[in-house]
Amino acid sequence: MPTNSQSVGAHLKRMFEDATEETLRNLLSSKTTKLPPRVPGASLSNPEAVERRWKLLPNSNQCRDELFDPKTRERHAAYGGNIENFIGTVKIPVGIAGPLRVNGLHAQGDYYLPLATTEAALVASYHRGAIVISESGGCTALLLAEGVSRAPGFAFKSLIDVGVFITWALSQIDAFKIEAEATTRHGKLADMRVTVEGNHVYLNFEFLTGDAAGQNMVTIATQAICDFIKVHTPVTPDYFFVESNFSGDKKASAQSFQSVRGRKISAEVNLSAELIARRLHTTARAMENYWRMSALGGVLSGTIGVQGHYANGLAALYIATGQDAACVSESAVGITRFEALPDNSLYAAVTLPNLIVGTVGGGTKLPSQSACLELLGLNGTGHARAFAEVAAALALAGEISIIAALSAHQFTGAHAKLARGTQP
Repeated sequence: MPTNSQSVGAHLKRMFEDATEETLRNLLSSKTTKLPPRVPGASLSNPEAVERRWKLLPNSNQCRDELFDPKTRERHAAYGGNIENFIGTVKIPVGIAGPLRVNGLHAQGDYYLPLATTEAALVASYHRGAIVISESGGCTALLLAEGVSRAPGFAFKSLIDVGVFITWALSQIDAFKIEAEATTRHGKLADMRVTVEGNHVYLNFEFLTGDAAGQNMVTIATQAICDFIKVHTPVTPDYFFVESNFSGDKKASAQSFQSVRGRKISAEVNLSAELIARRLHTTARAMENYWRMSALGGVLSGTIGVQGHYANGLAALYIATGQDAACVSESAVGITRFEALPDNSLYAAVTLPNLIVGTVGGGTKLPSQSACLELLGLNGTGHARAFAEVAAALALAGEISIIAALSAHQFTGAHAKLARGTQP
């Protein structure tokens, strides 16, 4: 709601000018009428359970045919482990961008990138950036760090108890590792950081999660550590929680740049003046000027990190390949840097510290998502690090394309043409 007096007044007039006090009370008061039936069989995905849910829903016949189509019905068992109250699937258009040449520590080659989105112009933009990178010889991509964190919080009666607890906890790292690693074949406890605020202690556990994104893995492992602490600690906390909102899970946070959550990747490329003119219709100097102004705009508006639109490409890639789409909220934190060089070429780099991605587990095993990973050649064990480097390269492609469009004054025209074009 607006806060200054004129805006508040105008807002209230727009909202309530035709409503009486009695009408407002009726609209906004609690309702005690009988609730409709609850959705049945939360974990069941068989057709019988699905049909019971559809019977609860209005306008169900046409919607059911679209969402619970014959192919979805046939594959119903494939979805049971990934959703509750299942009623069907949503079809999102998937486009291909590329080839994108990546010269990475783990990703080596030319990749065609499946991007699932409903936003016209998005695939076209990332495709253009990918082609420019590839024609320059490809981008260099480097995995800088990895680790997925979970941060339980403990409350004590006093700082004296806090001191006793921390002294004991620091001596128990090996025991914590044993407890955590007993819950998973693939996860390893790599580090523990300690933060104190008054009589609160935050233990930030960092895990290596193999080829999985690892969110559930680290939660279960951390719960095992908390259970061990509860039994063995020399001073009992008043209460504790397995996650204290300190890890940065599914949110942008300043600590992203001080550590890592997921996989931290940096990618760079040099674009020649000729290539910029031919493919992007602008100059390195104009792109640097735009980047400088946008960086200051980000600082002035208080963004965490400075980048153009990582979220666009990452969301499309995450949905296509079965990643946790909510993790885009933290994965899309990072730094973009453009520099015009003396020979009128452009140095462009991106650094993303929070790429929460995996190639096994979670949504990656769903039929369509597994197929998209297969298109990339990155499905299954042994590919998560390469996938993270490809994701960073995609972000770089998107930054190059959007900044080129803005610096060449083509951004609006491209969206008017592609996003509002009449479809046959």
